[in-house]
Amino acid sequence: MKKDIEIPEVKNVYIAAVKETDENKNEFWNVYLVNDQNEMIEGVMITAKGYLEEPGKAKTETSVLRHVIGNVPAKTAAKIEHITNDVFHLNNEYWVTFFNGTQLMDKKFIFGAHTITDVLLENTPVVNKPGVVIW
Repeated sequence: MKKDIEIPEVKNVYIAAVKETDENKNEFWNVYLVNDQNEMIEGVMITAKGYLEEPGKAKTETSVLRHVIGNVPAKTAAKIEHITNDVFHLNNEYWVTFFNGTQLMDKKFIFGAHTITDVLLENTPVVNKPGVVIW
């Protein structure tokens, strides 16, 4: 029965859009999976998509991208993808699935439309660069 299914809460794993600069001082954004736990997470798979639904307008959607990250050691981050300014006006969804020990875990992280912005920058734990973090 549904009431007997235990759904564990994902803790200390999150997604961050990190603002970075290359050697020519060009700024760009990368999205990272951050494992701030004290143990490795294994078999990490992520789907990413952008979408926007506005009343009276056609739904806007990007293609779904699938990323196999593998294992992410404790207190480290893994780059998922480069993200361009072209999709910042959309909701950007990252659905993360992984094993924590023998337990299968999953969580959906969503950057709301227009939330990947300099105004919301904070220090990103583990990565230690300015970014927008979805807890």
